[in-house]
Amino acid sequence: MTQTTHHTPASIAFLGEHQPLGLLADVALRTAVVLTKWRMRRISRRKLSGLDDHLLKDIGLSRSQADCECKQWFWRA
Repeated sequence: MTQTTHHTPASIAFLGEHQPLGLLADVALRTAVVLTKWRMRRISRRKLSGLDDHLLKDIGLSRSQADCECKQWFWRA
């Protein structure tokens, strides 16, 4: 069973009054975001490399385009 959250004007105002993160928390959060993006790229490229030509055609890519994408390093968008 899911629970719905009802936001009152007071709770919405509270959300706008958040305190800025400390330096360490900010760095940790930014690092986590970057590492997550890199991991998702690596996973996506690995899955892309496993697709056959028929599936690549379905998503509008040629084998050479897919190979070019799969050869990129995980940190490159």
